[in-house]
Amino acid sequence: MKKLLAFPLIAAVLAVSSCAKPAADESRLVVAATAVPHAEILDVVKPLLEKEGVKLDVRVFNDYVQPNDQLVQKQVDANYFQTEPYLKAYNADRKTDLVTVTGVHIEPFGAYSRRFKSLAELPTGADVVIPNDPSNNSRALILLDTAGVIKLKDPSNALSTQRDITENPKQLKFRELDSAMLPRVLDQVDLALINTNYALDAGLNPT
Repeated sequence: MKKLLAFPLIAAVLAVSSCAKPAADESRLVVAATAVPHAEILDVVKPLLEKEGVKLDVRVFNDYVQPNDQLVQKQVDANYFQTEPYLKAYNADRKTDLVTVTGVHIEPFGAYSRRFKSLAELPTGADVVIPNDPSNNSRALILLDTAGVIKLKDPSNALSTQRDITENPKQLKFRELDSAMLPRVLDQVDLALINTNYALDAGLNPT
């Protein structure tokens, strides 16, 4: 595996999101999370909370929709997996009012290839896959703008789309896939821009 880029500085702060939920058991906290690294981090927190009399119940999900859906349905007390732009896009799309409780950590977002050692080697018309959800879709495009591969109308727009590309000198051919699918197609494309949790789960190194 040849890793190309990982830019932590453009990664949004991951947030724990919550909605009001009357707790039947005040000593139990149910949190939805994606597997790597979020559930792993929560597993470290478990014994610390237990010393304070709080039992942490971690529910692991492999997609980005269910953790918020479960929160809206009050099946969990909070979730831990998403960027703030993603949360805002979810709320706007679903007419929900989930809120950020706190920013947690910054997670890099990487561009990976098994075929090329650098972005400069990408051929004209290269096949590039990026996430299909609004915030991570824009993170991928912003990363490529930062690297000088494309130009966006407004690189500070956290919800930029392909329609905002003003220059694409390599005539890259973009395809949008579910984030969980990106590591699986890495062998079949020239470049894949992959969320760190799925990259780690697939054994890719985002640093």
